[in-house]
Amino acid sequence: MDNRSLGKSSEDYLEAMQMLKEEKGYIRSVDISEHLGVSKPSVSIAVKKLKENGYLEMDHSGFISLTPAGQEIADRIYTRHKTLTGFFEMLGVDPKTAQADACLVEHDLSEETFSALLKYAGDIVDQNK
Repeated sequence: MDNRSLGKSSEDYLEAMQMLKEEKGYIRSVDISEHLGVSKPSVSIAVKKLKENGYLEMDHSGFISLTPAGQEIADRIYTRHKTLTGFFEMLGVDPKTAQADACLVEHDLSEETFSALLKYAGDIVDQNK
């Protein structure tokens, strides 16, 4: 499934879930709410939609896990986020601004442009060795 059909909000939720999984080892709705700064009812609606679309599962205790389809999208967006943040910082952008700008760009950048950026960043790193 093409992640562009998901929309920025759903991608943000999946990315946040991946970050929480790495940070805490588990995913709960309350943690998603705190991480994204959104209300618990907003998280409930998003989780329900993502669950209905096959991107996550929730156990009887309320712990969330990503399905393979959800994990693939979360990994792709989170990788883009980390890569873009690092690239912007390498250009001299303040880390906080780099992080915020990466959030804006990660969803809309084409695969072609992202690949070219990776190649360019790699070339710069190689030249500076």
